[in-house]
Amino acid sequence: MSRVTIIGCGVIGATIAYELSQFPELKITVLDKETPAKAATGAALGVLMGVVSQKIKGRNWQLRENSIKRYETLIPELEAITGRKIPVNRDGIFMLCREGEDLSNWEKLVATRKSQGWNLEIWNVEKVRDRFPQLNLERIITGIYSPQDRQVDPTVLTLDLVDAAQQKGVDFEFDCTVLDIKISPTGSYQIQTPTENLECDWLIIAAGLGSTPLTAALKQSIDIRPVLGQALHLRLENTSISSNFQPVITCDDVHIVPLRKGECWVGATVEFPLNEGEIVADDVKLNEVMAKAIAFCPVLAEANIIRKWSGLRPRPEGQPAPIIRKLSGCDRVIIASGHYRNGILLAPATAQVIRDIILS
Repeated sequence: MSRVTIIGCGVIGATIAYELSQFPELKITVLDKETPAKAATGAALGVLMGVVSQKIKGRNWQLRENSIKRYETLIPELEAITGRKIPVNRDGIFMLCREGEDLSNWEKLVATRKSQGWNLEIWNVEKVRDRFPQLNLERIITGIYSPQDRQVDPTVLTLDLVDAAQQKGVDFEFDCTVLDIKISPTGSYQIQTPTENLECDWLIIAAGLGSTPLTAALKQSIDIRPVLGQALHLRLENTSISSNFQPVITCDDVHIVPLRKGECWVGATVEFPLNEGEIVADDVKLNEVMAKAIAFCPVLAEANIIRKWSGLRPRPEGQPAPIIRKLSGCDRVIIASGHYRNGILLAPATAQVIRDIILS
């Protein structure tokens, strides 16, 4: 039996744990210095922009496609195991295109997706106005509807992944800080925590920003830096925004995510560190996001703010996101981190890549 240790229990680590739990020949332990679904996962909106993405080939598209396909089976699996419903928006994603955008790029993408077996629709302004009377279409020239993309609650998803993996025999240790990692004389990996030393045959580092010091302990430091994101939870007391058709609406890199009747999430900011220092949530940036949302959905000006939240997203420095590969010089250490703004979207495909490496 191979011993597998996963460090990090955001959505990436939890999805890997669940995927590997399908194989009884693996003994899996997950460590996290916090409780699950904190940090980047807890800050995410869960918007799965796969088909509507302009990524059309190579690794970036393959990861997106594999994840969108896997989510269609993963969600029902988890619901059957846990007995709980996971909040999933199956009405798709609707993107507003503003004046100045080159529509030929979208026409080409529609054709490309059709050849790949996916559906995208270009709607004229009249159709957009008919379906979304609450929107301000003054500077909108068209809309792109992606019926096969989804949105999922990141926290509920992650907690249910943990529950399902536990039921399949995975051990989780939370509030457990990794102090050091060493390679034993036999080639296994020794993980030192405040209470014990664990030994494993495979080590998977899925700790987001925490991946940098962990890889440094193995003399192969990978530079992953924080990008802060802020979002809002809003409630509208009196509005006609609710309907039987409520896709995520996005414009100018701002998302409106419908929730239960009269409520929505709006986000998110993209805030980089200044002078290599700590990032402090900037109210001005969040106000700018809210102003953009109100500009294309004016009824949001009447909304009450239920909550504001923020989190740090892991962005690799000097290499593309995400990093999913063996760590150089360490044959049985795999890094699955640096997903930046696409951790929820790419979690299932990431887990499949890790599975294939371990079982090959």
